[in-house]
Amino acid sequence: MQCRFAPSPTGFLHIGHAFSAWFTEKQAFAGNGTFLLRIEDIDQTRCRPEFTTALYEDLHWLGLSWPLPVRCQSEHFADYRAALNRLDAMGLLYKCFCTRRDIQEEIERSPSAPHGPEGHLYPGTCKHLTHTETEERAAAGEPYAIRLDMEKACAIAGNLRWHDRAKGWQDARPRLLGDVVLARKDTPASYHLCVTWDDALQEINLVTRGEDLFYATHLHRLLQALLNLPVPDYHHHPLLVDSEGKRFAKRNKGVTLRDLRGKGLSPERLRHELIDSNGRPDLQKLFLPT
Repeated sequence: MQCRFAPSPTGFLHIGHAFSAWFTEKQAFAGNGTFLLRIEDIDQTRCRPEFTTALYEDLHWLGLSWPLPVRCQSEHFADYRAALNRLDAMGLLYKCFCTRRDIQEEIERSPSAPHGPEGHLYPGTCKHLTHTETEERAAAGEPYAIRLDMEKACAIAGNLRWHDRAKGWQDARPRLLGDVVLARKDTPASYHLCVTWDDALQEINLVTRGEDLFYATHLHRLLQALLNLPVPDYHHHPLLVDSEGKRFAKRNKGVTLRDLRGKGLSPERLRHELIDSNGRPDLQKLFLPT
C-alpha cells in the first residue's frame, strides 16, 4: 500500500494536519506499505521556504518518517506542462480572460446560473471566443487562465466510477465543478492537475485526505481517464473540528504544532487526545499539565 501526506507550506501545520498525517500513516502500515511525504508548493505567491522547513520539523516531532527524496511540486512544472499539452492536443482547453469581477457580473445577469460545491460555476463566457480573438488578446499580454471544457471532456471519457473506502463506489460527476481552471499566469498548474499527475507518478494506490475534498475526486477521476492514468482507492476521513464544530485552520495559531510543542505538549499526548476525541479535541484539555 502506497499512501502520501501532501501539505502545502503556506503556514504552520496545526493539529488537523497531525490527525491527517497519522491517519495516512496508519492506512499505509495497515497495508504493509509506505508512507510518503510530498510538498505541494505550486502556489508561489503563498508558499514560503520557512514554512517548508517548519513542516519537516513538525512532522519529525510527530514521529513520522518517510523515504527520500521528497517530491516538491515546484520542481516539476515541466511535468504538469506536458500533461496540459496532452489535454490541449485533445482540444479540451481554452483560454479564459475573465476577472473575478467579470464572472460575478455575468452571474448576476443570469440568476439561474448553476451552482457547484465551490459556488456558482463559471458561465463559459470565453469559451465562445474565436481562435483569432483568443490569440490576439493573449499576444497583447492580457492575463488569462486555462480552463477545461467540461462537456467535451466528459463526452470523451464517458461514464466513470471511483471507490471510497468510507462511502463505497461512486459514479463520477465532474460536471459538478464546471469548466475548472487547470493553470493560471501566477500558478503554472492547478492543484487538481498536479495532485492527479503526482499520485499516478508516485504509484499511490490509496489516496487519503479530508472529506472537504470529496467533491474534487469526481474531477480527478475524469483527469485520470483523459490522461490514461491508473485509478487509486480513496479514503476521505472526517475533518478535525473544535468543540463548537469549527474547522482548524493555519491562521489559528493557538493550535499549531509549533505552539503546542512550545507549551510542552508531547506528541504521544497529542496523539492520544486526538484519537480519543472522536474528531473533536478539547483544546483546554490539551493544555493541562501531563
